Amino acid sequence: MTIAIGDRIPDITLKTNGEQGPEDISTGELFAGKRVVLFAVPGAFTPGCSNTHMPGFVVNADKLLDKVDVVACMAVNDAFVMDAWQKDQNAERITMLADGNAEFARALGLEMDVSAGGMGTRSKRFALIANDGVVEYLGVDAKGVEQSSAETVLAQL
Repeated sequence: MTIAIGDRIPDITLKTNGEQGPEDISTGELFAGKRVVLFAVPGAFTPGCSNTHMPGFVVNADKLLDKVDVVACMAVNDAFVMDAWQKDQNAERITMLADGNAEFARALGLEMDVSAGGMGTRSKRFALIANDGVVEYLGVDAKGVEQSSAETVLAQL
């Protein structure tokens, strides 16, 4: 079942890169008491994610962070890949979240099976806004980035 507006974000442990390398980060802690924009991509370094989706959030990071406490990007990749992608995209203001086993994507009901393309289980492309862990906006894209773009998210804030 897909998470919906009014639902609470599930508490799952993800990975992020800290000063000493990969660190655990709890979604419960990340979302608690904060307004958070979370966007998810099917894969770091993939063409649509690198050329279209992430750049909008990089360009609009200041505008977003004027309205929310955290802007985070999640993908079913490991923390090392997410760190390299963050550097490649100049996305220092964005918190990178590695969902290596797709546990968070599954808990949200936003996973997709792309095994036929050799990519296993990935996250659907989506963006959400949560306030103190409760979803206020959810936009999921089957194609393109219309519902999950930085511009769409900004319009929802």
